[in-house]
Amino acid sequence: MPPIRTVSCFGCRYFVINHNIRHPYSCQAFGFRTKRLPALEVVASSGQACTRREGIQTRRQDAQGGIR
Repeated sequence: MPPIRTVSCFGCRYFVINHNIRHPYSCQAFGFRTKRLPALEVVASSGQACTRREGIQTRRQDAQGGIR
């Protein structure tokens, strides 16, 4: 079986770093907090790479309809 490629949580609109020492990372798309990066937890629990990752769009990108 080929290895599963994980995606990076950094740059995802649902990825949040909070001040909880025990669970400093959270994923708003799946609704959980974790000590490891959420993408690693998704792979560990489901065996598949995260499918909810979306890039962050800034106000400038939204207003002009593209990356400038």
